[in-house]
Amino acid sequence: MPQLDLLPWFSILVMTWLVFLGYLLPKTMKLLSAHLPQPKQEKSTDNTFWYWPWL
Repeated sequence: MPQLDLLPWFSILVMTWLVFLGYLLPKTMKLLSAHLPQPKQEKSTDNTFWYWPWL
């Protein structure tokens, strides 16, 4: 029975995982990490205090 022969199915499995890991995985990782928040470049030097007239 040809479907019980392991060698063709194993080679197909290995080739699909190699394609997935080598080609598709880096593409999807770029899409997932493309919109990460960037750290703020300059710090605010505004040290003024608010004035509350009712205090």
